[in-house]
Amino acid sequence: MLLDTASLYYRAYFGVPDSVRAPDGTPVNAVRGLLDFIARLVQDHRPDDLVACMDADWRPHWRVELIPSYKAHRVAEEVEQGPDAEETPDTLAPQVPIIEDVLDALGIARVGVPAYEADDVIGTYAGRATGPVDIVTGDRDLYQLVDDARGVRVLYPLKGVGSLQLTDEAWLREKYGVDGSGYVDLALLRGDPSDGLPGVPGIGEKTAAKLLDAYGDLAGIMAAVDDPMSKLTPSQRKRLTESRAYVAVAPKVVRVAGDVPLPDVDLALPAEPRDPAALDELAERWNLGGALKRLLTTLQG
Repeated sequence: MLLDTASLYYRAYFGVPDSVRAPDGTPVNAVRGLLDFIARLVQDHRPDDLVACMDADWRPHWRVELIPSYKAHRVAEEVEQGPDAEETPDTLAPQVPIIEDVLDALGIARVGVPAYEADDVIGTYAGRATGPVDIVTGDRDLYQLVDDARGVRVLYPLKGVGSLQLTDEAWLREKYGVDGSGYVDLALLRGDPSDGLPGVPGIGEKTAAKLLDAYGDLAGIMAAVDDPMSKLTPSQRKRLTESRAYVAVAPKVVRVAGDVPLPDVDLALPAEPRDPAALDELAERWNLGGALKRLLTTLQG
């Protein structure tokens, strides 16, 4: 089970009241909400291995070089050496180090790799897995990894993590008319304002799906642009022609990396905390109470 950790703690942050606080007044709603999410996921799915995948760099320079608008609207501060600072709710940012400390004390594998997003870490682990993989994320970008033949599916939280949309190839075909591998082409044609991806003007999701159905993939669509006998409308041909520069680089930006240099860490789901003393101290300092107890009970079960 691969967790898109930031996606889940964002959901926890907005789903748990910020009146949930530590004794010193620090909000810990995202921390406690994430612990409850993990407890429910472990209880319901019993994975052998669990990895909390992290964004070591939420806006990698190699993606920005190709498409400068990539996530540009979410930059709070540009940093010359290292990742730019991302706009984050004031009371969420201080909770992230607490989440990291708690996961480490529990012994839950936490993996982030410099110059890569959590999506890339997830993509690399999913590609290397020899058995079934569940990816838990609120980010549809990861639909591209769905692969029935390899047992890779996405569990997309609809309400908390008690209600999960099980995303397999049948679901993708019914919803978007594409399978996992075709989702990259659909996403880059359609664009994604939340990631600063412009897409091809005038080609929305439905048109993109129709073009992919007619021509197979992005390469087939671009071949049709150059074929005067193809059935592209004049406006589609014009827009795709004008978007050649974007279409040439977008696949590398939209496709998650599968070659991240992963560290050698133990991915097994822990039955006992790695550092009980540190965990007790964190529990008391940050008022993690019931949420931490529920997770520990679930891990031991």
